[in-house]
Amino acid sequence: MTPNPADRTALFIDGANLYSSAKALNTDLDFRKLVELYRAKGDLVRALYYTAVIEGEEFSPIKPLVDWLDYNGFSVVTKPVKRFTDAQGHTRTKGNMDIEIAVDMLELAPRLDHIVLFSGDGDFRRVVQAVQARGVKVTVVSTVKSQPPQIADELRRQADAFVDLNDLLGEIGRPRNSGGATLRDDRA
Repeated sequence: MTPNPADRTALFIDGANLYSSAKALNTDLDFRKLVELYRAKGDLVRALYYTAVIEGEEFSPIKPLVDWLDYNGFSVVTKPVKRFTDAQGHTRTKGNMDIEIAVDMLELAPRLDHIVLFSGDGDFRRVVQAVQARGVKVTVVSTVKSQPPQIADELRRQADAFVDLNDLLGEIGRPRNSGGATLRDDRA
């Protein structure tokens, strides 16, 4: 579903999930081209990018991307990664941004006509249903052209439209590690 030029549209980008989808397709994404693509299709109200960050490390692989996005008009929403020890004594990290994305979708829905959600996480099915009940169209961007598919079937079915990320690569993709404003090493 292409946004109508008059549609007030917002992009909600689940950074870790989109990174997994792009990696599964062996590509990087050019965020400058991504935002230009959606600006050309309609009234892009906001582009939000969500990611967990590791605090206190001298270098974080996600920091250059987060800084670039922040300086280039994206609303970047972060929270610290939590470290914990599992039952086997292994140190694990956790940085789920689902609640932040869901709350922001619900808060912005009254001012939007169209939401484009870059995630395949089935946990978003219910919030997609909730914003649809408020009259907002929802397009989900992920991929089924990887093994395994990166989108939950229930989310794909709930959305008004599904766009396979692979089909956008001609416009917003680039070979991995080619430089520029790309999605790299966004691990949460």
